[in-house]
Amino acid sequence: MDRQRLRLTVRGIVQGVGFRPFVYRLAHDLGVAGWVRNDGQGLTLEIDGDPARLRDFARRLQDEAPPLARIDTCDMIMVAAGEPHWGFEILDSDATAASVVSASIGADSAVCPACLAELFDPANRRYRYAFINCTDCGPRYTLVRHLPYDRASTSMAAFAQCVPCLMEYRNPLHRRFHAEPNACPDCGPALRLLDGEGGEIGGDAIAETLALLQAGQIVAIKGLGGFHLVCDARNPDAVARLRERKHREEKPLAVMAANAASLAGIAQLHEGAQRWLESAARPIVLLPKAAQTEHALPGIAPGLAEIGVLLPYTPIHFLLFHEVAGRPAGTDWLAEPQDLLLVMTSANARGEPLVTGNAEALVQLAGIADAFLMHDRDIVIRCDDSVLRVGYDDAGQFIRRARGYTPQAVPLAHALPPVLALGGFFKNTLCVTRGSQAYLSQYLGDLDRVANCTALQEASTHLLHLLQVKPECIAHDKHPDFYSSQLALQLADQWQIPCIAVQHHHAHIAAVLAEHQLDEPVLGLALDGVGLGDDGTAWGGELLLVDGATYQRLGHLRPLPMPGGDKAAREPWRMAASVLAELGRGDEIASRFAAQPAASLLNQLLSRPQPATSSMGRYFDAAAGLLGVAPVMSFEAQAAMQLEGLAARHGVCASVSGLYRITDGVLDLLPLLAVLADSPDPAHGAALFHSVLLDALADWVAEAAERTGIRTVAGGGGCFLNAILLRGVRQKLQARGLCFYTNQLVPCGDGGLALGQAWVAQRSLV
Repeated sequence: MDRQRLRLTVRGIVQGVGFRPFVYRLAHDLGVAGWVRNDGQGLTLEIDGDPARLRDFARRLQDEAPPLARIDTCDMIMVAAGEPHWGFEILDSDATAASVVSASIGADSAVCPACLAELFDPANRRYRYAFINCTDCGPRYTLVRHLPYDRASTSMAAFAQCVPCLMEYRNPLHRRFHAEPNACPDCGPALRLLDGEGGEIGGDAIAETLALLQAGQIVAIKGLGGFHLVCDARNPDAVARLRERKHREEKPLAVMAANAASLAGIAQLHEGAQRWLESAARPIVLLPKAAQTEHALPGIAPGLAEIGVLLPYTPIHFLLFHEVAGRPAGTDWLAEPQDLLLVMTSANARGEPLVTGNAEALVQLAGIADAFLMHDRDIVIRCDDSVLRVGYDDAGQFIRRARGYTPQAVPLAHALPPVLALGGFFKNTLCVTRGSQAYLSQYLGDLDRVANCTALQEASTHLLHLLQVKPECIAHDKHPDFYSSQLALQLADQWQIPCIAVQHHHAHIAAVLAEHQLDEPVLGLALDGVGLGDDGTAWGGELLLVDGATYQRLGHLRPLPMPGGDKAAREPWRMAASVLAELGRGDEIASRFAAQPAASLLNQLLSRPQPATSSMGRYFDAAAGLLGVAPVMSFEAQAAMQLEGLAARHGVCASVSGLYRITDGVLDLLPLLAVLADSPDPAHGAALFHSVLLDALADWVAEAAERTGIRTVAGGGGCFLNAILLRGVRQKLQARGLCFYTNQLVPCGDGGLALGQAWVAQRSLV
């Protein structure tokens, strides 16, 4: 029978996910000969066989790929047959292709079922081994230094494999074939439990850690991308002590449960949310609180409608829950509800980057943690837990995109010049584009600390090195005082490439267009806290016409004075006072906000010109201040979140007409705020605010659509993290025949800003 030779180049997440052994088994199954190897493009293979088998091979290659793999492209060409291949080989990686690297590395992944079965099998040599993994699970991004993805390129290079591990590693039929973090108790990383002074605590590290947690202690536990601070979530004293030591007064804490069944009575869990919780990425998922949540878990998420929960994803997490279950053999216990709930919060001093190193942890977490459960496998790149909410159609809406998803690429509509975008000031992430892919870094934090600025530098260097990208342009926010903007100018000068400043809200809308691969003029509804406008004022409630690299401001919210400038963004009572002054009721300020030391001076201050803002975030603050909700915030957006929580608990409130005005593109919500100023019921007032706001925004956008003829709307900015706002805007615009898009693959707030900056910059270059 005629034989042909087919060469396939597979790009995507195909390294470190068991793709080569999968190809090896598939070739043997179909009786075709050839070879496969990793290279700078991803993975290349050749096969000899009759045409029918080659077609079957190509089809099954894409249909039956390993669970953690993602094929972006699979290029196939027929090549001259030459000497026939005999059998099928897995060749060493092609190092000569390093100069044209376009491979991708996978994200860190939760322990797979096969490894869990071994972890809890007393007869298995990896029984209770805290670093068990295979090609279907375990660390990836947080331990790799460069591509191609081989053991020598990772932090596992320091651990020489023992003979049994090496036999697995070299066996193409084994699921640990070239599992780069492969190890066992005889050759791999090990756990150590230290006390607060750094002295070693004897005994079984897992058992002793659990005993400390059950005794109300706080333990710093080293994970995949950094340390967690952990305590018993059901122990209010331990939770209060953690808050006090970490200076985290009211910001919500995430809770880890053994499984979904253990969340009964804690959170309202539906099928779609459960799929996200149990996915290999294991994000923190925000779920509506159950009726007894506040009583069962006081101090975890005070005053909020949701609680953040996650399930175990590292062997250490599973071993802690296994220990409290009494070390049962097998995996049946994994489905049984457990009473143990653990606070899992990022281990860092307030506002600082996540702690990753052992020595660093002992210094920076001294006085916070009572003990340290650590190991000797280095973390190459820090990576926080991802946080998301499950929205309409069970789609995820990212609040923070990091572990489990970074550095998965966002597919773009076109292959355009490579760009480095450095994001904004708050919730910073960066973006690197390569071909038709955009790679966002993990969450890096606010750039108000030197350590976070250093983390931005390190992350940009690492991601560019990992992806082997030389940018042709750098993009940044238009605000000149942001460190990200200053770093962009510095790097552009160093590399002698263009530097493009992108207006903040243009970037928010562009991030939506990039994600949904939209290349058409759209109406952009940008609602957030703050971004520098073209006129030098603080924007944040904007209606834009966006057309690629250009945009036009069609309208905005009525500007409100911000008494005290940036203080007004942290103290909602000030925005409420501003509204009272605008309503001619400034004489009420001193008595109404008598608890605030500056209240007696504010009316006089407001009689003079103040910085003004069109920010939607400040309107939320004003509403919260007028209703007596969170007059002073202990964390960003606390007032808006509590306002949303009140509205959710109250339920739907009928809208009232005549409480907003639209004049020459300016949306004026002052009549609504006037009603809230006299509302005796904060919950009803919160529900009314949301109800009228939705009608106002829908009418505002619909009027612009009628005027411009544009029927596609993109919504961006952090205010769309408000579930009531997002759901309501979508429904009301769709009811008017408009198409509405917002971010799902990246955060709609500043965590997705870099993607929009990169998209605008690319279009500025072509």
